[in-house]
Amino acid sequence: MDVMLPVQDGEVWAEDSGGAGRGGLPLVLLHPGVGDSAVWDPVLPLLAPGHRVVRYDARGHGRSPAPTAPYSQAEDLAAVLDRLGVGRAVLVGSSMGGATALSLALAAPERVAGLALFVPGVTGAEGLTPPGFFEEVGRLAAAGDMEGIVRLGLRIWGRAGGGTPESDPVAAAQLRGALPGWFAAAGRLREDAPAFDRLAEVRAPALVALGEQDQAEVVRCNEEMAARIPGCRLVRLAGCDHYPSLRVPQAVARLVDEAHAAAASAA
Repeated sequence: MDVMLPVQDGEVWAEDSGGAGRGGLPLVLLHPGVGDSAVWDPVLPLLAPGHRVVRYDARGHGRSPAPTAPYSQAEDLAAVLDRLGVGRAVLVGSSMGGATALSLALAAPERVAGLALFVPGVTGAEGLTPPGFFEEVGRLAAAGDMEGIVRLGLRIWGRAGGGTPESDPVAAAQLRGALPGWFAAAGRLREDAPAFDRLAEVRAPALVALGEQDQAEVVRCNEEMAARIPGCRLVRLAGCDHYPSLRVPQAVARLVDEAHAAAASAA
């Protein structure tokens, strides 16, 4: 079932496979800022048997309309869960989606049974983008060179695919499609409360998977995040960059299944 769901001063597109799911715990897939919910397409068929799987597009991404008012990613996630009748879930977040999952785990721990975080971001961490990145994006945007931004992004986040649109058309399409969401969020997205210095408060069973070919700043941050989250399992994905669901979907699905089993055991 796919549906447009109302959120505060807006709406988002969501897809829900339905059913109860294993152990009554649905999986909720949260996409990165460098893509939309279609980034999970290679993983979804591997998760669907036996799981209730929910995914949605953040505002301005994929099939969700651009924001027209201030909004919070974590508040939108909570609204999606409410609208779909999901009281508690295992959150599977990639990059931006990982940051959203952690924000909800701290704000409403009773709603988060487990965390599977792939190349995750986190609010409150500094230095997650290379020096001069935003200035270069601004220069390219002012020149109307969206393909230049795509090429810049792939050099940073898409190394495992060759780092160019020609060598990696699927990741390039994901990044290209995300750009309107980047610009639509400017001045409207309210960053959720800083979480980096509160990671020791996370109580849900957690897994952090980093990509060994990912941006160096993200790799270092992911290592520190795993060290700060109590009992967190750290996994290193060889040959993987900032698009794990595109690069190693079978490994991602296996890790999600393992995270779900850990959450069900702890429940």
